[in-house]
Amino acid sequence: MARTIPILPREVAQLGHNPQLTAPLPLALYIHFPWCVRKCPYCDFNSHAVKEDGIPEATYVQALLADLQHALPKIWGRRLSSVFIGGGTPSLLSPEGLDALLTGVRNLLPPLPGAEITLEANPGTIDTARFAAYRAAGITRVSIGVQSLNDEHLTRIGRIHGRTEALQAIEAAARHFETWNVDLMYALPDQTLAQAREDLETVLGFAPPHLSCYHLTLEPNTQFYHEPPLSLPDDDASADMQDMIEACLHSAGYEHYETSAFARPGHRCRHNLNYWQFGDYLGIGAGAHGKLSDHSGIHRETRHRHPKLYLEEAAKGQFVHTQQTVEAHELPFEFMMNAMRLLEGVPASLFRERTGLAIDVIEPQLLAARQRGLLNVDGGQLQPTERGRRFLNDLLELFLAH
Repeated sequence: MARTIPILPREVAQLGHNPQLTAPLPLALYIHFPWCVRKCPYCDFNSHAVKEDGIPEATYVQALLADLQHALPKIWGRRLSSVFIGGGTPSLLSPEGLDALLTGVRNLLPPLPGAEITLEANPGTIDTARFAAYRAAGITRVSIGVQSLNDEHLTRIGRIHGRTEALQAIEAAARHFETWNVDLMYALPDQTLAQAREDLETVLGFAPPHLSCYHLTLEPNTQFYHEPPLSLPDDDASADMQDMIEACLHSAGYEHYETSAFARPGHRCRHNLNYWQFGDYLGIGAGAHGKLSDHSGIHRETRHRHPKLYLEEAAKGQFVHTQQTVEAHELPFEFMMNAMRLLEGVPASLFRERTGLAIDVIEPQLLAARQRGLLNVDGGQLQPTERGRRFLNDLLELFLAH
C-alpha cells in the first residue's frame, strides 16, 4: 500500500522529548477575587459568600501583589498583553482597592502599551460612579454577568439582581467603556424561545461590542447538579435557542469567533484569545490556575483554593499549591482542546510555536479527524468543521494520549 501523503508540511517528530520552544509566548495575567454576595446554585467557580465580618480587602490586595512579586523570576523580561480580574465578584472591590491593585501590578510587571485590562462585574454591586472610578483606575473593559433580563428567571437561577439593576449596569458600561461584554444564559428553567429572544433583542438595543451566550449546564459540585431545577428546556428547545441566538447575532453584524463568544469587529476578547491560542498566563489569587513556559517545558500551577488558606500561606510566603510539567504526549490534546473552540481555527504553524512539537506527531489524528468530517486542514489552517463544532468532544477525543 502506498504511503499516505502528509496533509501538512513534514517536520521532524519529537514527541518523546521535552518541547523545544523557539520564542517566549504571549503572557497574560489572571487575578482571582473569590468572594460573592451569594453563591449561585449553577456556579462551579471558586467563589465564596461574604461572611458577616466582610472582605479583608487590604490584606487580600497585599497578598496578591506579594504573590505576583514571588512569581517574577519565572517571567523575567516579559510584559503583559492583558490582565483579567475574575471571580467571584470582583466588582465588590472598592475603587481604592482596585486602584492599589492595578498600581502595584503596573509597578511590578508593566503591561504592554494598549493592553486589555478586564474586570468582571455583577449587576447589584455597581453603579455609574463606581464604573467611572474603575475606568480611572485603569480598567479598559468590563464584563457584566447579566445572565437574563427576566425577573422570574433570575430568581430561579439564584441571581441577586433583577431586570432593573441589569439594565442600569448595561447603561453604565456603555457610558464609560468603549469595549464591554454582556454575559447571557439560555435554556433556563421554564424559559421559552420567545423569552430568550426578548432577552437578546433588549441587550442588542444597547449595541454591546461583545456578547457571551452560555447554555445553562449542571456542573458537578454545584447545587443544581445535586438538586436539578424543574422544567429545564429539552435538547430540541435548547438547540432552537442556540440557533436563534447565532442567527440574530449574525444578522446584527457580530462575528461568532468562539463557541460562546460574539464580537463586533475589533472587539474580540484578547485575554481569552490568548487562552484559546495556547499562550502563557500567570494566575494569582485564591484558586487561580496558571500556565507558564520556559526552556525546560510547559508548566501548570495552582494557588491555594480557599481564601482563608490562601491568606494564611501568603503570610508565610507560600503561594503555589501544586505545580507540574505537562508531558509531551499530553500537549496535543491540551492545544486542540483550546484551539478548536475558535470557529476560524488556528494556523497549523501555531502548534509548533506553542507546544514545541513538530506538527507531524499528530498527523494520524489530523487525517482521522478530516476523514470523519470534523476538521479542515486546508491552507495551513486547523479549523473545526460545522460537524466538528457540533461534536467537539468527538473531535478532541482523537487527540487524547492512549
